[in-house]
Amino acid sequence: MKPRAVAIMGPTASGKTAAALAIARETPAEIISVDSALVYRGMDIGTAKPSAEELASVPHHLIDIIDPTESYSVAQFRAETLRLVADISARGKLPLLVGGTMMYFKGLTDGLDDLPGADPQLRAEIEAEAARIGWPGMHEKLRALDPVTADRLAPNDAQRINRALEITQLAGRPMSELLSGRGKLDLPFDLVSFALEPSDRSVLHARIATRFDQMLGRSDDSGIVAEVAGLRARGDLHPGLPSMRCVGYRQAWDYLDGTIDRAALRETGIIATRQLAKRQLTWLRSMPERIVIDCLAGDPAPAMLKQLAAKQR
Repeated sequence: MKPRAVAIMGPTASGKTAAALAIARETPAEIISVDSALVYRGMDIGTAKPSAEELASVPHHLIDIIDPTESYSVAQFRAETLRLVADISARGKLPLLVGGTMMYFKGLTDGLDDLPGADPQLRAEIEAEAARIGWPGMHEKLRALDPVTADRLAPNDAQRINRALEITQLAGRPMSELLSGRGKLDLPFDLVSFALEPSDRSVLHARIATRFDQMLGRSDDSGIVAEVAGLRARGDLHPGLPSMRCVGYRQAWDYLDGTIDRAALRETGIIATRQLAKRQLTWLRSMPERIVIDCLAGDPAPAMLKQLAAKQR
C-alpha cells in the first residue's frame, strides 16, 4: 500500500497551523510547509511564521530555507516535498502538508507544465512597461492576449501577470492554452486533502484585520515595519523581489518610502490580505477532491482525525 499524507489547506487566518499542531499532538507526524513566504529567512512577523515553541514541538520542513534575495519555484517545492514525504513515511510518521500556497498544491498533485523558461531581458521589458502604465494596465494587456488567465489573476498580482505575459510572448500562445488538457499524475503516496473554509466570509475578514493589527504592532519600532526596516538596511533587497512582494511587506516598504502613511499601510495591508484569501478560496473551489471543514466551527482537528480514522477502516 502507498503511504498516506494529509494536506491541510485554507485561506490565510483560517487556523491551518493550529490544526496541524493539534493533529501532531495526537499522532506521530511531521509538518511540511506549503507556504511561499515561510521559505524566507528573516521574514517572521509578516509571514505569521510559527513561533520557536511551535517549531520545536514537532519537526517542520521548508521553513527558513532560503535568503530573501533568492527565489523558490514550484518545481523545487515539488521535488523537495516528494523526497520529504518518502523520508517522513519511512520514519513511521504522518506527513502533514500545511499551507495556503495553492500553486504549490496544484504543482504537487497535477505535475509541472512544459512552459518556456525565464527570459531576464523580456521580463525586464515587461517590468519597465509596468512602471509606465501600472500593473492594472498590464493586466488589461494580458486580458487581450489571454482572457482565461487574466480572469484568475488580480490586477495588481505583478509576479503572476509578468510571468503570464512572458510565457505568452515566448510561446506565441496563451498560457491557458498551454496549461489545458493536462491530466493528474499518480503520486507515490495517498493524499487526503482537507480545506479549512469559512462559513461566513465576514468573520474571516475580521480575523484578518485582527491578525494584521497584531503584525503591525503599536509603533514603528516593533512589528512588521521594524522587520522590513531591518531588511531594507541590508542594502541588497528591493521591492521587485518575490520576497518583498509578499502581502504586508510590499505595503510596509511603501510606508517606509513615505508614499503612504500608517493608516494607509493598515488599510492597504488588510485589503491585500483579503484579496489573497479570496484568491485562495477560488483555488480551493477548483479542487473537488478536498474535504471541506468549517474553520469557524471550533477546533477542526477532531473532525479531521475522525475522517482519517474512517478512511483507515
